[in-house]
Amino acid sequence: MTVLVEPDIRAGRPLRAVRPWTIALIAGLAATILCAAFSWVPSLWGDEAATLLSAKRSVGSLFGMLMHVDAVHGVYYLLMHGWIRLAGESPFALRLPSAVAVGAAVAAVTLIAGRRGGARAAIVAGVVACVLPRLTYAGEEARSYAFSAAAAAWLTLLLLWLIDGRGRSLAPGPRRIAWLLYAAGMAVTSYLFLYTVTLLVAHGVILLASRASRRTLRAWAVSAGAVVVSLIPLAVLAYLERSQIAYLGSSPDDPAIWYYFLWFGMPWVAVAAWGLVALGLWPAWTAWRRRRTVPSMPGPRAPSTRLVAAAWLFLPTGLLLLVNLVYPMYTGRYSTFAAPAAALLVAEGILVLGRTIGGDPRRTVAATAGATIVFAALCAPAYVLQRGPYAKNDSDWAEVSAAMGANARRGDAVVFDESAKPSQRPRLAMRTYPAGFAGVRDVTLRVPYYRNTWWPDQAYSVKRAAELGRFEDVTRVWLIELDAKGVPDAAPDEYGMAALRALGFTETGRSIETHRSVIVELTRPAG
Repeated sequence: MTVLVEPDIRAGRPLRAVRPWTIALIAGLAATILCAAFSWVPSLWGDEAATLLSAKRSVGSLFGMLMHVDAVHGVYYLLMHGWIRLAGESPFALRLPSAVAVGAAVAAVTLIAGRRGGARAAIVAGVVACVLPRLTYAGEEARSYAFSAAAAAWLTLLLLWLIDGRGRSLAPGPRRIAWLLYAAGMAVTSYLFLYTVTLLVAHGVILLASRASRRTLRAWAVSAGAVVVSLIPLAVLAYLERSQIAYLGSSPDDPAIWYYFLWFGMPWVAVAAWGLVALGLWPAWTAWRRRRTVPSMPGPRAPSTRLVAAAWLFLPTGLLLLVNLVYPMYTGRYSTFAAPAAALLVAEGILVLGRTIGGDPRRTVAATAGATIVFAALCAPAYVLQRGPYAKNDSDWAEVSAAMGANARRGDAVVFDESAKPSQRPRLAMRTYPAGFAGVRDVTLRVPYYRNTWWPDQAYSVKRAAELGRFEDVTRVWLIELDAKGVPDAAPDEYGMAALRALGFTETGRSIETHRSVIVELTRPAG
């Protein structure tokens, strides 16, 4: 697909010869490497455990689970089901597809920016997208959010090609095929992550604002209608499984963090980013104020990068936030699919700043490059924090597994704290990092995840497991509890202790503390 890129007279002669796809390929590869680097360091966390355990199931078991929970992630789980059979189950392998997806998103961002801004705009947008905290986080997480960002970016590029590129001059037959690809892509993307369907609102506004022809509006409306109809089965399942996100109503996000958590990760990044977004939109605001004195040309108008990015960034997320006021169903990471738009607007602000500070072409280039470097430097601390060992929701499962591997003996039993919420239960350390638990008996396991209609294991209480004879020949138990310190809504660190003492087990005084877990050794005499 050829993308319309008008030469930018401000770009300077050396950049005019650079092909858009060359910039896209380099930026996409750089983003993939940046996201994949050190992605194995943070421990997997609850959402990623759901991905791993779901992907490890047989296809039949997976479909059975999706009828009860996580239907909105079913397509992603199916993709990961195939992937882990090729690449393995290590944290790096699990997260690598997301890094590639972010690379694809960044490549599309450069092409969108370069349509009207030329090579300089493409390069600036590519750098901003590479370092944007929401994208670098999504690129090291085994969830579907990175894929939603990539798909949203390429679908937006396809739409622009149809209304403002060579796609508008296609013959009727190929043009219908292109709209069919748009509809199919939007449907598949929405099955990957349901909320991505709100991108249709942004695309509709872009078409109206650019005064698209009736033929184009009709083709888009038919495509959008087909997408919505195709999503009815998923929407019904999502409604029936709505209790899965009921916790969002009892623990809503602090509105104060929305201004930075959605896309910018850290407050200091948000201050600079929102300032640049405002600066990037300023020319559009001044043009709108002059609309009465400057008559507009009749007929279709080429959609600017500002229009595309503003509609994409604000409309879908605004719609989700409005619905969230009535029915809690939203958290910040759900807007990852709009992160490429944030990168585009930040880049627009940098370009405006460069032209404002500069004057002649050389000063403009220097100012633009300097502002880009400063923004990347502001994002660097967020990137480093994302690659820390406990960066994912404070998860320390890798550390727990390593401690068990160093201290537990073959034939020992392990009891896990089952009082925490499912995504924080220490049992998931054994499922995500099994090496440290080799030879250790899970005496309270009731139903393993692959036979369960819910994504994790089901477990007995210590008392019930004892009644079933699970402790008959056990002389050493390792009790792994979630440390309540600093963990909201966590139960006291006494799960199972009384029941184990009733069975004759006593603490040896050996206790291993990890980042947010406590491993306690208990023994009793043989016989």
